Amino acid sequence: MEESKVDVLIIGAGPAGLMCANALAHAKIPVRLIDKRPGNILAGQADGIHARTLEILQSYGLARRLIDESAEIHRAAFYIPSPKGGIERLRRMPAITAPSTARYPFTCTLNQGAIEAIFHDDMRTQGLEIDRPTIPVSIELSDDATELQDPCAHPVKVVVQHLDRDHSEVIRAKFVLGSDGAHSWVRKAMDIKMEGDMSDFIWGVVDIIPDTDYPDIRNLAVVHSPEGSALLIPREGDLMRLYVQLADADVLDRETGRLDRARASPDKILGMAKRIMRPYRIDPIGDIRWWTVYVVGQRVAKQYSVHDRVFIAGDACHTHSPKAGQGMNASMADTHNLAWKLAYVLRGWADISLLKTYELERRKFAVDLINFDRRWADLFSSGKSGMKGSDETLHDMFRRNGQFTSGIGVRYDISPIVNNTYQAFAANLIVGERMLPHVFICASDARPVNIHDMLPADMRFRVLVFVGDIKDEAIAAQVYRLGEQLAAPDSFLKRYARGGSNNVFDVLCISHASKYDVDWIDFPEILRTHWSKVLLDDEDMHGRSGGGGFATYGIDLRAGAIVVVRPDGHVGLVAPCDRVDVVDAYFGAFLVPAAS
Repeated sequence: MEESKVDVLIIGAGPAGLMCANALAHAKIPVRLIDKRPGNILAGQADGIHARTLEILQSYGLARRLIDESAEIHRAAFYIPSPKGGIERLRRMPAITAPSTARYPFTCTLNQGAIEAIFHDDMRTQGLEIDRPTIPVSIELSDDATELQDPCAHPVKVVVQHLDRDHSEVIRAKFVLGSDGAHSWVRKAMDIKMEGDMSDFIWGVVDIIPDTDYPDIRNLAVVHSPEGSALLIPREGDLMRLYVQLADADVLDRETGRLDRARASPDKILGMAKRIMRPYRIDPIGDIRWWTVYVVGQRVAKQYSVHDRVFIAGDACHTHSPKAGQGMNASMADTHNLAWKLAYVLRGWADISLLKTYELERRKFAVDLINFDRRWADLFSSGKSGMKGSDETLHDMFRRNGQFTSGIGVRYDISPIVNNTYQAFAANLIVGERMLPHVFICASDARPVNIHDMLPADMRFRVLVFVGDIKDEAIAAQVYRLGEQLAAPDSFLKRYARGGSNNVFDVLCISHASKYDVDWIDFPEILRTHWSKVLLDDEDMHGRSGGGGFATYGIDLRAGAIVVVRPDGHVGLVAPCDRVDVVDAYFGAFLVPAAS
C-alpha cells in the first residue's frame, strides 16, 4: 500500500477545512486536503458572511471578490400579525446592530459553493488542490508520550481510500484536522462526544427567484403571522432564501417520530411560506433552485482535540440553527484561530503547548453561541417576537446581541497569549478582542490607510508602538530610549527572530503628530523598517478620514502604549512604552528562542 507523509492532513473541504488549508499553504506548511464529495457545491448550503468574517477574509486578501459577488444586507425588517389579518411591518433597523467598530457594517450573502471557489482559486496559487473523492478508512494515534510531544514526529496514521481509482493510501501526519461536518467521521473515530440535544423545531428552506409585491424583498426579514414563522434573506442576484417553520405532522414519521424527508417537498415549504406572507403575494420565477428540511440541533463537542494532535473544527464540533447565520462564520473563525498556531509549532517557533489555546478559545465561544442560539431559536419559533412592548421581543434580542452575532465582539479569555495586566494603557483596545479598525495617515506620503490593511494574515505578530508627537523633545527622548531597548540583543525582536525579526514580527509606529511637521525618518530605525511602517494619527490631506485614533483606542497622547496583535488579528497584549520587559515576558511564555 502506498505511504506518504505530511505535516497537516485536513479531512473535509468545507469552509473550515478550506480556511485552514489555504492559510497553511500560504505559510508554506506541507498540507493535504481530502474530501468525499466528487465535485464542488453548486447551490444551497450556508450563505451568510458577517462583519468579522469579512474582516478575516480581508486579512487574506479575499474579501473584495466575495463582496463583489454577493448581496449586501444593510437593513432588517420585522413583521407581526396584523389586526386586519395577515401581517404588518413592526419596524426596520440596521442589519448589523453594533456597527460602530465594524469595518464592514453589513452582512453578505452568497451560496457556499461560490464562497468555497474563492478559496479554491487562492489555494491554487500555492499549488494546493483538493484530493477527491477520497474518504478516511481508519485512524490511529500513537500513545507514545515522547512522540506526542515531538512536533517533528508523525504520530497519526490515517488510511484513506481514493474512490475514483479504488486505491488505498497510508498517510502519516504530524497533525490531523477533522473539518468533515456535523456527522464528522473524525469525531466519531476519535470517540469525541457531543453535548446538548436536538430541539423540537423543524424548518424547511427554499431558494427561489421571487415574483412578489412584498416591499422588504431585499432586506433581512423576520416574519411572524397567525400561520407561523418565516425568515427571509436576500441573496446574490435576484435570489431569495426562505426559512419556514413546519408542523410535525408535515414531516415526521408517525411510527418513529423521526424526520422523514420523503414527507417534505419544496412545494409544501413554499405553500406554507405563501400562507405566512399574506396579504403579500410570493411566487417562484422558474424552478426552485435548492431546498432542504432540518431539525434544529444545539450541541457542542466535549473536547476539540485528542492529545493536541487530532483536532476537529466547524460543524464537527458545534451545531446550531442557521437562522442567526453563525455556522459558516464560526467554522472559518475556528480554523483561522488554529492555523497560525499549527504553523508556529511546526516551524519550531512555539512550544507545542500553544495548541491548547485552540480549544480554550474556540470551545468557550461555541458554548456561548449554543446558549445564544437556544434562546434565539426558542424565541423565533415561539411567536413572542410579535408582542409589542415586550422586552423579550426578537428584534430587541437581535439589537442587544449585535456585537456577538456580527462576530466583532468575540473576546478570548486570559491565557499565555492573552494578557490584560496593562489594559488601562489602551483602554478601548480590549485584550482578547480583535484589533479595532481605524484610519491613520502614512507619514511618508500622507496616504490614508486602515490599520487592518497593515495586519495581513501572514503568520506574523504585529507590534504597534503608539507614541506622542515626535517633535516634542521630551517625547522624542522617550521614543529613542524605547528604540534602543527594542534594538538591544536581548530584546524579544532579537531573541525570537527567525532569519531576521521581520519573519516573526512586524513593527509599526503610530505617532500623534502633524502630517505637515513630521518625516518618517524622524523615528528610530527599529520603528521604521520601511517607509510604510510609520503612521500618523492625523486627518488626510482633504480632511475626509483619519484622526482621533488615540482617543478611539483610549491611549494617552504622551504616555503612548505598545500593542501586540496576534497573527489572527486579536489583541494579545497591551503594555506601557517603558516596559519592554513585559513584552519580552509575554512572548517568552510560548515562543521558543532562536538558536544563537
